[in-house]
Amino acid sequence: MPVVVFVAEQDHAILGFLEAALRSTADGCDVSCPVGYVEGWYVIEARRGQGVGRALLRGAENWARQQGCREMASDADIDNTLSQRVHEASGFTVTARSVLYRKSL
Repeated sequence: MPVVVFVAEQDHAILGFLEAALRSTADGCDVSCPVGYVEGWYVIEARRGQGVGRALLRGAENWARQQGCREMASDADIDNTLSQRVHEASGFTVTARSVLYRKSL
């Protein structure tokens, strides 16, 4: 599946990035078509709250629409409450919570 990275920069300095991909499915999304997925999203602290992240997300959403997606999905670590607030302020809704496991072999 394709992956694209959007970068915000000013005066040759990177302000933030958003990596988006297509996934065949995502929790809580329609399984009949691919889903745009935010794989990584970061804005430097000094530029947060100034629309940089919003612009990066708009670019990713437009790209996903061009790929035939009707939905965008993402995830955030349960301890990353800032990311959760940003996602929800950007129109994302919580669809599930998971417990992750590992086992040494």
